Amino acid sequence: MANRKALGRGLSALIKAPPETAGPRTPAPAADAPAGPVATGEDLGAPLYLAVSSIAPNPAQPRKAFRPDELASLAASIREQGVLQPLVVRRRGDGYELIIGERRWRASQMAGLEEVPAVILDATDRQVVEMALVENVQRADLNPVELAEAFRVLTEDEGMTQEEAGRRVGLDRSSVANHLRILELEADIQQDLIDLRLSMGHAKAILQAPPEHRRLIRDQVLRSGLTVRAAEELARRQTGGTRRTARPGPKRDPHVVDLEDQLRRELQTKVRIVGRPGKGRIELHYFRQDELDRLSDLLLGEMR
Repeated sequence: MANRKALGRGLSALIKAPPETAGPRTPAPAADAPAGPVATGEDLGAPLYLAVSSIAPNPAQPRKAFRPDELASLAASIREQGVLQPLVVRRRGDGYELIIGERRWRASQMAGLEEVPAVILDATDRQVVEMALVENVQRADLNPVELAEAFRVLTEDEGMTQEEAGRRVGLDRSSVANHLRILELEADIQQDLIDLRLSMGHAKAILQAPPEHRRLIRDQVLRSGLTVRAAEELARRQTGGTRRTARPGPKRDPHVVDLEDQLRRELQTKVRIVGRPGKGRIELHYFRQDELDRLSDLLLGEMR
């Protein structure tokens, strides 16, 4: 995943730092303080040490793939230096649930630690999903499919708009929409993205083609090492071939075809211009409700 220079909101904007006070209780927040999870009164000051066995993984953790070699390296470091950055957890039943720090928690288990430093937060399910996503994006830890699934949770399960979800991690709405479209790909093509055999650019190129031709393009990319530009061209040829088979007719104006390509790249969806010089129509295709919303916002935004 490409490095990002800045994020819309860092973890400091999501977690209100506990005040530096020796008092036993957390002072009431100011009326204009941003809403966010806070540490409970008993957790002010230095982090607590919690039993590793009392902490459970976060089921909403967007990162699913943890490389064994990286965990082994981190475990070796923890044996020498300890856990330098506390985990962030919340109470769950008789124990705790991770919010941030699953790599450190897993590596601590490998290192044989019985206790780890942790900060306990009072956080809602939505805040947990948001904090876990921001932390992973800041570290560039997520592959495109994991990021797409995290955006799906925020938009479908938590009710955020695509624009709001993107703002949480410093991405624009079109980037969120592009990631969500990845979930339309077949499972084996998604696995290629997870395993880094395909890039996000290749995925976007494959999505330009009709579903029945996507594996063909994927196979060509993997077999021949096609660049993203070459994959886009192959997708265009496959799309054009499908149209000619279904709608035979005279050769199309190359300027119209070029305009279709420009619109397809700009709008990130299938575009078709039908008609003759001076009269015709432009067809935009959408495949989900949020795609229709995205296209509507793009087109209406140009008119405002």
